[in-house]
Amino acid sequence: MNFGDLAHEARIAAQSLLDAAAGTLDPTLRLGVTGLSRAGKTVFLTALVNALTQGGRLPAFRAYGQGRIAGARLAPQPDDAVPRFEVETHLRALTGADRHWPESTRRISELRVVVDFESRSGFLSRQRPGRRLTLDIVDYPGEWLLDLALLSQDFRTWSQKTLQASDGPTRAPLAAEWRAHLATLDPTAREDETAARQAAALFRAYLIAGRGERVALSTLPPGRFLMPGDLDGSPALTFAPLDLPAEGEAPTGSLWAMMERRYESYRNHVVKPFFRDHFARLDRQVVLVDALAALNAGPEAVADLEVALTDVLAAFRHGRNSWLTSLFRPKVDRLLFAATKADHLHHTSHDRLEAILRRLVGRAIKNAEFDGAAVDVVALAAVRATREATARQGRDDLPVIVGVPEAGERSGGQVFDGQEEIAVFPGDLPEDPETALSAGGYRGRAVSDDGGDIRFVKFRPPRLAPERGVTQLPHIRLDRTLEFLLGDALL
Repeated sequence: MNFGDLAHEARIAAQSLLDAAAGTLDPTLRLGVTGLSRAGKTVFLTALVNALTQGGRLPAFRAYGQGRIAGARLAPQPDDAVPRFEVETHLRALTGADRHWPESTRRISELRVVVDFESRSGFLSRQRPGRRLTLDIVDYPGEWLLDLALLSQDFRTWSQKTLQASDGPTRAPLAAEWRAHLATLDPTAREDETAARQAAALFRAYLIAGRGERVALSTLPPGRFLMPGDLDGSPALTFAPLDLPAEGEAPTGSLWAMMERRYESYRNHVVKPFFRDHFARLDRQVVLVDALAALNAGPEAVADLEVALTDVLAAFRHGRNSWLTSLFRPKVDRLLFAATKADHLHHTSHDRLEAILRRLVGRAIKNAEFDGAAVDVVALAAVRATREATARQGRDDLPVIVGVPEAGERSGGQVFDGQEEIAVFPGDLPEDPETALSAGGYRGRAVSDDGGDIRFVKFRPPRLAPERGVTQLPHIRLDRTLEFLLGDALL
């Protein structure tokens, strides 16, 4: 370990000590909410906070069901330099007259929720009749999560892996223009800002194309190329992979040296501070995964998702926390993988969706459990946009889901107006996860349609009627999620 790594670890330990000192009297948990693109992080976090502060139907959340939660409220967040997660704005988007899904996460944000509860322990309840859990939630773009894998890759390794991946049958057409330009570049030639900017622009266009819904690729780092924020146009984002020789060093003043320097700057000034200041301080972690989008896009998207999850989760520090690790090197002691958008399936397929996700993250689960962390997998809809029904087709009764597609959604020549309900037979996921992950493993049929596949249209949020001024969001297994993440801290 070099001096830079030692300093990096020292800063993590110092911040952990400050966090521990702030939570000596009552339990404090730092929860990370993350996932890859379009997994529903903003909706999940909004629903979780709303359930804690407003309540709802939460039978599996034992502290709530037993009446031991006296209330929950928002409080000022601990980090003054980090934007606040605007939960009120997102809730209005979900429940307003023109109800719509809130915008995706574009920057890191935080929110603090304080939960007042009664301990189940007789001794603790006699000593302190009212206890308090402080929950600090950290939300950040899924694109940034992909960067953690770069911490273990130098410029040559990253270039080689990126070029190899771009040769795949799905990626090759998307990367054609960038690869054509790359073929004209001599890495040992004199550094050239114009060539670097053109290469970076074409490479970024390739990454953006890979994020499209029809291909649904996941391994698309560097993450700031997809969501640059205030780094847009800076030299830290003006680099691209090069076709490098297997051995040798970059000549001084060459294009190779220039790209390598900027790549290292990106790792040192963007990725490492993010890991140190936010990621490495987490106690609990939720990883949201849109497995259905990958299944719909095909086997290559599924394989790409598996690689992305394996690479990313290698950066987690899993394990059971002791008082010493909590002070100096906190670990993620509870890890939840959630397959989102479960409301796009009939409930009879939810267990199968969980099995598919468990198969995709199997290696990460083994590593986390070996280190002593508790791990769970759940099929989840933080806000349920559909309901279940039965539709008659010929002589068959089909289990369907019913919802209102967003205005402008198209399928089979039909354009939806955002007002009319449709019924969809979403298909049955195979019992064997390996079958589901293979080509053609998941097929459904549409009801009352002209042959188009409308299983994956985007549904609007549900129309809600507040009860006594309180808005409670319908969900699937959010209560089980809360129990796993917080239940032990509310005993």
